Amino acid sequence: AYSYMALVPLIQPPIMKALTTETERKIRMVQLRTVSKREKILFPVVLLLLVALLLPDAAPLLGMFCFGNLMRESGVVERLSDTVQNGLINIVTIFLGLSVGAKLVADKFLQPQTLGILLLGVIAFGIGTAAGVLMAKLLNLCSKNKINPLIGSAGVSAVPMAAR
Repeated sequence: AYSYMALVPLIQPPIMKALTTETERKIRMVQLRTVSKREKILFPVVLLLLVALLLPDAAPLLGMFCFGNLMRESGVVERLSDTVQNGLINIVTIFLGLSVGAKLVADKFLQPQTLGILLLGVIAFGIGTAAGVLMAKLLNLCSKNKINPLIGSAGVSAVPMAAR
């Protein structure tokens, strides 16, 4: 059912190109202020505490996000942080792809329900991408600091490929 996620690199570029001008795509964003090291370390801790209190079911998922941020920002476990950001994520992606692929059988994949889920996923990513780009363009109308509209598509469903 999650096969549509692999289509992100095919779905997003044409939508982003159709909804933006070349000038908008070249907008250089400036950092508004310097974020202190204390803020960078406190953010994942406070976020996880709030999520654990308000949405306990989401705590494990966001906990991993916070753990990765904390490892990178603390600077204490540099080697582990580098491994997690590079080698480990690639290995996990390969094993995930292999395990999902091993379970994937043509007679189960090519069913109306599965194809419907795939189609809905593609549509959802398309709408999410378009909405993100259009929202950034809308913000540019009332903001003195211009936002590159392509940033709007980067957060679609927390898919790392979308951000890249």
